[in-house]
Amino acid sequence: MNLRPLADYVIVKTLPEEEVSKAGIILPQSDDKDRPEQGEVTAIGPGKMLESGNRAPMDVSVGQRVVFKKYAPDPITVDDVEYFVLRSDDVVAVIE
Repeated sequence: MNLRPLADYVIVKTLPEEEVSKAGIILPQSDDKDRPEQGEVTAIGPGKMLESGNRAPMDVSVGQRVVFKKYAPDPITVDDVEYFVLRSDDVVAVIE
């Protein structure tokens, strides 16, 4: 991927969400689902520029799995892979 986010933007690759039935059977992903709300961070910007001239540190790092606001990201496709671009403020949690 040749994307370099600017400021406090984060690029997230969506992760397939697996559904498990009550019996423990993994159900395949279908296209009629809503937008995903989690993914893996693939790139981060340098941070938001503050009035002091310094940059605010980013709260996430590359490789972390994160949960983000459902309709906050903008979808983009690069090399037939779908990514989401969102601000770091739209990331609500890190999955540990």
